[in-house]
Amino acid sequence: MLRGLYFNQMTVPDQKPKTATNLPPAIFLMGPTASGKSGVALEIARHLPVEIISVDSAQVYRHMNIGTAKPGAETLAAVPHHLIDLIDPHERYSAAQFRDDALTAMREITERGNIPLLVGGTMLYFRALLEGLSELPAADSSVRMVIDSMAAERGWPALHQQLPRGLKPPTASASSVRWKCIT
Repeated sequence: MLRGLYFNQMTVPDQKPKTATNLPPAIFLMGPTASGKSGVALEIARHLPVEIISVDSAQVYRHMNIGTAKPGAETLAAVPHHLIDLIDPHERYSAAQFRDDALTAMREITERGNIPLLVGGTMLYFRALLEGLSELPAADSSVRMVIDSMAAERGWPALHQQLPRGLKPPTASASSVRWKCIT
């Protein structure tokens, strides 16, 4: 099901105490793969001064054009698009980075007198934008290196065998939490 919402100066919590981020007026067009979002977005662009912000976790990657439904050159020339082909496939991109990039794009689009049209199906990204994200510690690359080294030596199936069975994350013991990051 395709869903669209119009937000007019909506205030969204920034996760920092007693502060808020004001989102510029924007149109949010969300739905599952192949639900017609792109066609609707182009039709909206024929009638309103919009610039499209991709809300798609695969379209941020360069060189990944097959299977990501990226807009073609003609579409990109007809309507400005943002947050497409930002990084190479070996690089990481997070919901937090998306939120920062989307807020920046929304403000810039609004400053040009246009309306941000956020189109996609990555609901985590929509949620990060609307609700913010919890403050979390930065990823520890040394932990990732240890886990990757163990996987190279013993294989991922062996490491997965060490995960506790039948435990939900809130009930996992402190010793099992470090293994939760593997999956």
